[in-house]
Amino acid sequence: MPVTALQGQQLAGPLCAAVANLCVALQPQVSPRTAAGFQEVLRRLHAPLQVAVAGRIKSGKSTLVNALIGRRVAPTDIGECTRLVTRYQYGTVDRIEVVLRDGRRQVLPFDANGMIPTSLGLDGVSHIEAYLTNAVLRDITVIDTPGLGSLDAASVARTEELLDPVSRNAVAGAEAVLYVVTQGVRADDHSTLAAFTAATASREAGPVNAIAALNKVDAVAPETVEGADGDLWRAAQILAAKQAELLRPRVADVLPVISLLAESAETGEFTSADAEALRALAALDADTRTMMLMSGDLFTSWECDVAAGVRSRLLEKLDLYGIGQALLALDAEPALPAGALRRVLFDASGFAAVRGRLDAVFRARADGIKAAAALASVTSLASGDPGERQRVHDAIEVLLARPEAHQLRLLEALTLVSSGAVALAPDLTEEVLRVGSTPDVAAQLGLPGRPGAELVAFALERAGWWRSFASFGATPAQARVAHVVHRAYFLIWQQLRAGGHR
Repeated sequence: MPVTALQGQQLAGPLCAAVANLCVALQPQVSPRTAAGFQEVLRRLHAPLQVAVAGRIKSGKSTLVNALIGRRVAPTDIGECTRLVTRYQYGTVDRIEVVLRDGRRQVLPFDANGMIPTSLGLDGVSHIEAYLTNAVLRDITVIDTPGLGSLDAASVARTEELLDPVSRNAVAGAEAVLYVVTQGVRADDHSTLAAFTAATASREAGPVNAIAALNKVDAVAPETVEGADGDLWRAAQILAAKQAELLRPRVADVLPVISLLAESAETGEFTSADAEALRALAALDADTRTMMLMSGDLFTSWECDVAAGVRSRLLEKLDLYGIGQALLALDAEPALPAGALRRVLFDASGFAAVRGRLDAVFRARADGIKAAAALASVTSLASGDPGERQRVHDAIEVLLARPEAHQLRLLEALTLVSSGAVALAPDLTEEVLRVGSTPDVAAQLGLPGRPGAELVAFALERAGWWRSFASFGATPAQARVAHVVHRAYFLIWQQLRAGGHR
């Protein structure tokens, strides 16, 4: 695609624009093969942020994808499509393009329920491109990936076998990762995430570009979680904190969620008829309801005025926890309308926190994430002629020397520290991760809720400390990171003073 064809498409921000200009300026100075690679980088810079959703088989990835998109389109049952990469992106007309391994494409309709068919009836399928008119996809492309099995640190090669070369290209542009885990805290989830990123984007996942969702927390037995005091969401938060410790520093956060409830509430699956069925169930006596909610079998087989088929559909949409939450809400307000009941279910899903964190970590920082990923690609593309490598290196250094490009330096430093490429003491590592992993100034300083004057003094103090560390006692690699952190604190100090804090 010629550069002129990209001009009308929106860049994420000034950093992406700077990297795009760098690619255009370098194209005449590099080999045709490298120039073609730069053209692909330009295409990705002009595209929405690409987020890959990864996780184990049956972790609820596709259900969460449906909630993110706001439409039940991703198949959630085991079938051909769940073993394929599917890219959900914005289009002016809803359509499915099945991409074959030889590069040919075939357009297929959605099934009668508006979903991607579970069976495609085609041989040699590489991946699926789904185009939807949903507004949420204007600034984010969601990539649903095949569920991964049990992996260990030596399993990168086996993970790569899950995806043929064309399929790998479908996820190679992913600039961020949402990793889905379930309540069983697995010691090898860390290496599973590493194996996934190595097999796809070939860039390390880290707190800049990865968060995790602890899914299906309604299956947690809160009485088995120490400190939960029998409360489900307190138990879920405790388990999420444990998983965050296990996955740190590969993810910025781990958030508990019930994707089934989120999907039903966000995609229109929960209907007025469902609300009326729940209202009828709420009218049953307390003992009957308690017995019915003990298991799925009891809920669907118990004799009552609500048809068994209706109860089966409620169970599929809400599971026992969601049904129980809806009945509690109707106990408090029997006339609660369907829309308000849907909001109760949405709130009970925990999805608002996941979406908010996605916005804070991904959408709000899309310019920096995309620009950093593009620079990594530009660097790797210039791997042939030494003169070419030097020209690309010099151009990148000129770009990074600009004050407005400091965010890229900070993202680079964060990646070096989180991946272990630069070793720091644990407290300093934690500080670097904190400064680089959130756009909120008070959170960057580790002083949420403190007065502005205290933030100003602390930012200046830490700026001075990191400058001294860079000059005395740090290794060359550590000094490189320290100079960046010093600059970050200094810019925070300037920002706070400009805002009237003294």
